[in-house]
Amino acid sequence: MLRLSLAMLIGSFVTHLIADDVWQPSAADSTEWKSLFNGENLDGWDGDSRLWSVVDGVIHGETTTENPAKGNTFLIWKGGNVNDFEMSLSFRCNAVNNSGIMYRSEQITNQNPWSMKGYQHEIRNEEIFPNVSSFIYEEKGKRGRICLVGEKAVWTADGKKVLDDSLISEPAFKELMKVDDWNHVTIIAKGNRIQHYLNGKLVVDFTDEHPELARSEGKVGLQLHAGKPMWAEFKDIRLRELNSEE
Repeated sequence: MLRLSLAMLIGSFVTHLIADDVWQPSAADSTEWKSLFNGENLDGWDGDSRLWSVVDGVIHGETTTENPAKGNTFLIWKGGNVNDFEMSLSFRCNAVNNSGIMYRSEQITNQNPWSMKGYQHEIRNEEIFPNVSSFIYEEKGKRGRICLVGEKAVWTADGKKVLDDSLISEPAFKELMKVDDWNHVTIIAKGNRIQHYLNGKLVVDFTDEHPELARSEGKVGLQLHAGKPMWAEFKDIRLRELNSEE
């Protein structure tokens, strides 16, 4: 009994576990997982009904020649702003254009009611660097591709500094990425540190220390890109909020 109590006491002070590049918060560090998509309809989401629907239990976004996107357009989760979180979902798309997962973002209406600005997890159906899924793009921001796949980087008032670019190599990414199939994404944002995992592998580790451009909270959304007709699908979207205290 003493050993069990001691183990429980020690466990209460453990804030996270890192093993094989997979991060898991302790029970004290996070809330329960919440499902953002019910698999049946788009209740809880807001977007252009011409372009977004539910098909065979997954969120399906598609632009066509008859129904183009008027600028980049987003399906926005109506759950409000989220600051520190872990989000898990799966995606697939075609190779015509790119898509993305928005987080810590704001909804803006200067182009259309479903426009967003903020951090974006890039989604592409490609396996050749640098145009691959998982890099961080600053949608409607000044910095563009702020952290590329394979990089551990920090961005300060003086600009970007790459601390390590060996998180994953191009050949390893080619083995990891499932072209024309479902891929699993985990996004972890805690404080000013953001990590992207693809199919269980850490591929981006970014710390945003810019005094004006770093974002600490915001909305979640899914992107359809303007331009050529395209489609993207999403499923198993879950999120749990994390405590900011270490």
